[in-house]
Amino acid sequence: MMSLLRLPVSLLGLAGHRWLVWLGLLAGFAPVPGRAQPPRYRNTAVTFTSAGTRLAGTLLLPTHPAVAAVVLVHGSGQEPRQLGLAAQLAERGIAVLTYDKRGVGASGGVYVGPEVGTNNVSAANLRLLATDASAALTALVERLPTHHGPVGLLGGSQAGWVVPLAAQQNPAVRFLVLFSGPVVTVREQLRFQFYTAGDPQFWQTHTEADAQQHLRHDPDRYDFADTDARAILAKLTIPGLWLFGGQDIQAPVRESMAHLDTLRAQGKAYQYHLFPTLGHNTAFAASQEPLEAAFRWLHALPRSHHRVAPQ
Repeated sequence: MMSLLRLPVSLLGLAGHRWLVWLGLLAGFAPVPGRAQPPRYRNTAVTFTSAGTRLAGTLLLPTHPAVAAVVLVHGSGQEPRQLGLAAQLAERGIAVLTYDKRGVGASGGVYVGPEVGTNNVSAANLRLLATDASAALTALVERLPTHHGPVGLLGGSQAGWVVPLAAQQNPAVRFLVLFSGPVVTVREQLRFQFYTAGDPQFWQTHTEADAQQHLRHDPDRYDFADTDARAILAKLTIPGLWLFGGQDIQAPVRESMAHLDTLRAQGKAYQYHLFPTLGHNTAFAASQEPLEAAFRWLHALPRSHHRVAPQ
């Protein structure tokens, strides 16, 4: 049989001629096995200043207009820029600025530690880290192309306090995404964490009611100015997404979900997903489900949101 691509125009007619042209163009754009495909994003080193300290990071910009843009906000550890997570986001059309935490990597300043201790979780340190995240978001906005989606903050664990604080500081923040971010006070989170004592089998031998009693009534091991995520979130008017693991032994997940339900009943645009078999830091779980849920949520964001309520 004669190949369609070799039929003369007289046999195909004008419509057939159009098909020839279209098929030829299609063939020209088809991926060629073995040929490297063009990158979906580009990396740029960036520096910015926060509270007089120079912080260093990397900006990942998709080659096509970004559907959203985020700053990655750290947990409590000595965390450098999170290039692996940033690359996954950029591959899905999300612009990302990720930076070395102050006192870590190429960033100046002093890391306030240890990870679990009075200094690290003090209100002063959380506000300072929020100032860093806010400065990073300003640096991101300054470097974005003219056309881009909404801009927000994405983080995990201790970012459950840092991200809402940063959103209070910076009216350019349009949304929040938090992986395993507690929606309780810092004192409550520490009581829970000390009670679970890092036991991976904790939920096999304890009930939620038991954990809540200890979370609310155990004596505090540290004396510091507390921070309440609920009070901060009650003042925000932007959407937020939380992704929890049901086996978490660092953040009190069901208590956090109950507080989010209360805020939702007050009209807040907050959503959450529970992944029953996962633990803490759901962004780095073996399962891709939390990240996929975040991708879907980010892609569905409208182009405009309310700003933070005046303080």
